[in-house]
Amino acid sequence: MRYLTLVVIGFVVFCGWLVVESGFFECPAVNSGACILLQSTTDNENSGAGNAPAEEPPRITADDSVTFGADSALAKSIMLGSVDPNSGYNFHLELSSQGAAIRKATFSGFDDRDYKNPQPLEILSPISQADGSEILSMANTGFQNNALVQQKRALPLQKVHWKSFGVEKAGDGSQTARFETIIKIVGTDEPVYKFIKTYKIIPGSYLLECNITVENLSGAEQKIRFNLSGPGGLGREGIRTDMRKVVAGFRDSQGQVVSERQDKKAIIKAKNNLEKAKYNYAIAKNSGMAKEDLDKAKKDLDKAILERQLTKPGSDFLWVATVSKYFAAIVVPLPDEDKDYCDWITNKTGRLHNPDGDRKADSGDEAMGLDLKIAPSTLAAMGQANSSKIYKFQLYIGPKDKSLFDKNERYRELGFFHTIDFLGCCCPAKIIKPLAFGILALMKWMYGFIHNYGVVIIILVFMMRLAMHPITKKSQISMSKMSKLAPMAEEIKKKYANNKAEMNKRMMALYREQGASPVMGLLPMMVQMPIWIALWSAVYAGIELRGAPFLPFWITDLSVPDALWRFQTVIVVPVLGSKIDSFNLLPIMMGVAFYLQQKLMPSQASASANPQAAQQQKMMMIMMPLLFPLMLYKAPSGVNMYIMSSTFAGVFEQYVIRKHIREKDEAESQGLVATTSKTGGKVKKKKPKPFYKNM
Repeated sequence: MRYLTLVVIGFVVFCGWLVVESGFFECPAVNSGACILLQSTTDNENSGAGNAPAEEPPRITADDSVTFGADSALAKSIMLGSVDPNSGYNFHLELSSQGAAIRKATFSGFDDRDYKNPQPLEILSPISQADGSEILSMANTGFQNNALVQQKRALPLQKVHWKSFGVEKAGDGSQTARFETIIKIVGTDEPVYKFIKTYKIIPGSYLLECNITVENLSGAEQKIRFNLSGPGGLGREGIRTDMRKVVAGFRDSQGQVVSERQDKKAIIKAKNNLEKAKYNYAIAKNSGMAKEDLDKAKKDLDKAILERQLTKPGSDFLWVATVSKYFAAIVVPLPDEDKDYCDWITNKTGRLHNPDGDRKADSGDEAMGLDLKIAPSTLAAMGQANSSKIYKFQLYIGPKDKSLFDKNERYRELGFFHTIDFLGCCCPAKIIKPLAFGILALMKWMYGFIHNYGVVIIILVFMMRLAMHPITKKSQISMSKMSKLAPMAEEIKKKYANNKAEMNKRMMALYREQGASPVMGLLPMMVQMPIWIALWSAVYAGIELRGAPFLPFWITDLSVPDALWRFQTVIVVPVLGSKIDSFNLLPIMMGVAFYLQQKLMPSQASASANPQAAQQQKMMMIMMPLLFPLMLYKAPSGVNMYIMSSTFAGVFEQYVIRKHIREKDEAESQGLVATTSKTGGKVKKKKPKPFYKNM
């Protein structure tokens, strides 16, 4: 029973993780659009500003004491691409003159899965702040030159409305938008720097080109730097676990692409550690502590700063991204011509925007973002060589689809598949990822013939059950033997209750003599668990199942609950406080399947031999059919379909195995053994054995 108890405890822990992951205690989402926030950040260079008035555009300066500023043009929006699926463009961009940034990006081939009125999915959106400002994707921020660095000031270019020049269309269907702004000396209006920013989209591509050119308009050499806000505002897909993260890709010394990622918890932890380290260093510096203590505080501060960054020591930086469950916005800075990798981005910092400031940051209004710090550059005087510098970016805005990444040489070379994340739970990612990718590839191949992912899942379940049948059969036979040995095992426990070593020795001898093994009862679970989790992850996070129907009247989207019918009003479950808005049939059917499976499961011990064990089994029979439907009530219908199909298949499999065990027991009770090829196909009288070897 000790082994069974360990299994039950482990299973309950795993089930508890699923309950938390399932989102059962969360309110139904009204829609799955992008998240809009209402709180400003504390960093000046991340703060935006409301739209400038149409009349008398203001001049933006770094500070009253600083003599540099930029004239703000009239607010204007530029549109590139289209949301029409027949247009040839994969997305539509709304560009804003404010910061020459991307205000919105909307897909033409994906909708928001609103069952009432589906609309094209908005993948990037403004991050609104409490003070009315907004953070826009790819906005220039915090410009500095030598003078501003000395004064510890920065020119907030994200507040400036750049001058726009409309849309240029080329013969290949590509569209280009251009923005410009000039930084001048306040008072004399002498131009010092010119920023030119262009965006280019191409039909049929998820890649967007973004180039930023900085020109020196003065007669002296200038050293400049600026920051850039990365893509943000990705909405949370569905009501379950928030899979939004920031991810960075690197190439290691062996030439392999590796990645680093931060989720909400990691960003919060890193920020808290940094604040604590700053406080401790300030105390150590100002209180006159010993040099050793000051050095330690400085070392802790450097470590906390590094922890805040997306970095991989000893590897070359390739790209950085914000990702959601199904989609990614990946920024790829292109290296200079004489370089193999980009060395002009120094810091990549993940940001969590939490408007209402709730301590757990789980109220639903949170958003992930990125800050990029551009390395300083020296520009020669105007008219000389190297008086300007071009910063080139590629921006992927599209689905996290490994088959798409594998087909495109550029995506494959950069290792974009690292943006795909699976729910590994207790299994290492090195095991789950290959299994999940393999399952997705198999499902996609089967879909080419069947054209229905629901049917593919059911067939995949039976294939896996068939492959695992020999192990499952051996396990069930071993469990049956263990059940019969329960009375003898109880006698040994009573006889050697005061001698644990001898009791364990006798128990193992009993199992060995009877050909039973406690481990064999656990083997199928241990073997199947990684496969179960990998398939769960593949079905849960695979873009292939997003919007994929099973039946036209039921389960019309395998990535959301089946919702046989929807309630007019949200129902609050008593005690639990959970809110549900639909009747989901699949979890109920799954509960029936679990009940039948528990009924057919061979018992580990008879009630007379171990009443406590029998009571535990009885509780399991009650809990399992209730627990799974409860925790998976809001799970994607594809996941529930897999679990239900697997359970029903297991019920049939157990029926067959138990029938085999019964027939064998009946034959042995009559002194016969099973017919084999060695007996010439005839039943053979069983040779006498010692009593302890009889079944």
